[in-house]
Amino acid sequence: MIPNINSDLQEDIKIIEQPTKTYKLDSEKGTVIGYIDSLDAMKQAVYKILNTERFNYEVYSWNYGIELIDLMGEPKEYVYAELKRRITEALTQDERIESVDAFLFSANRNEVIVTFTVHTTVGDIQAERMVKI
Repeated sequence: MIPNINSDLQEDIKIIEQPTKTYKLDSEKGTVIGYIDSLDAMKQAVYKILNTERFNYEVYSWNYGIELIDLMGEPKEYVYAELKRRITEALTQDERIESVDAFLFSANRNEVIVTFTVHTTVGDIQAERMVKI
C-alpha cells in the first residue's frame, strides 16, 4: 500500500536558496584573504573541484573532485573524450552548476589544454584546465 501524502503539508515547505558566500583563497600564498560571493565564489568552486584529485583526500566526499591521474600515457583522442566527460561529471555534482559546454582542446607534446564554459545559477564562467598526458 502506498501512503497518500496530504498536499496541505507540501504547501508549508519553502525551499530557501543558500548564499554562495565563502572564504577567498589566495592560491599563490596558500592563505585566506577575506570573503567572496556570487560569481567569484563559483569561479573558486570550479577551480577547487578541477584541482582536487577525486578519491585522494578523506576530508572530501567521493563525489568531489576529478579523476585525472590515469590519463597519463593515453592517446590524445581518448583524453579529449574522457576530459569532456569527467569535467562535466565533476562539475555538475555541485547543484549550483547547471551545465558545461563549448569544449575546445589543444595539445602540445605531453599536455592537453581544454577550455570550456560553465553555466551556473549566478552566471557563466569561462574555465581552462591543463592535463599532462
